[in-house]
Amino acid sequence: MSKKVLEVKDLCKTYVIEEYSNNVLQNVNFSIEEGEFVSVMGPSGSGKSTLLYTVSGMDTMTAGEVLFDGEDISKLDKKSMARVRLTKMGFVFQQMYMMKKLNIMDNIVLPGYQAKNKSRAEVNKDAEALMRRLGIIETSDRYISEVSGGQLQRACLCRSLINGPKMVFADEPTGALNQKASMEVISELVNANREGVSVMMVTHSEKVACCSERVIFLVDGNIQGELILGKLGSEDDIPVRERKLRNWLSEREW
Repeated sequence: MSKKVLEVKDLCKTYVIEEYSNNVLQNVNFSIEEGEFVSVMGPSGSGKSTLLYTVSGMDTMTAGEVLFDGEDISKLDKKSMARVRLTKMGFVFQQMYMMKKLNIMDNIVLPGYQAKNKSRAEVNKDAEALMRRLGIIETSDRYISEVSGGQLQRACLCRSLINGPKMVFADEPTGALNQKASMEVISELVNANREGVSVMMVTHSEKVACCSERVIFLVDGNIQGELILGKLGSEDDIPVRERKLRNWLSEREW
């Protein structure tokens, strides 16, 4: 029986600005199993990124329950939640948050040093292995201004994997990339997923979303439906999966 790595129950998120309440998420319920790759789609302003930030503990919830790896993260203090994010979660964003004064290798190993679960030598070895696997080992001593967008995003993916996370949370990871670089990054996310890392990804791209095994569609803070695509076999399957996703979306009035 598969174990749920993420379980969301009646999640609500409300922002109050000058006495005006904006209910961004309303009674959201879903779960993600260990080793599952799930995409979240929806119109702009539907609450996709807020959902990702809330279930990963980067933002607070107004009501509901979020269980990550069996633990209710709403009950954790800031220090404990930060430790969970550092050691059990990985993050990849559209904006590639890297420290400008550090080279690529130093950016990747930094979370490993901070976690203190392994020696620095072990962290360095793991970082080199990740960079070789993702095809960016030659960038190790370069700075972020000296590499392409695609290389930089693959470096961000290496950084997200350095501590062996249970799940990677990806918010529009290909939004700033061209199509070729986008598919290279998604291919590496798929590879990480095949090795057992769960993935929750927010995306606008049907081509990117069809590489996941399940697509959740969010409208006005509510889940309106989901499409099960199954595990991606090979890149040759992408056009068929993309047509299936497009047909599914076009048949519904969101």
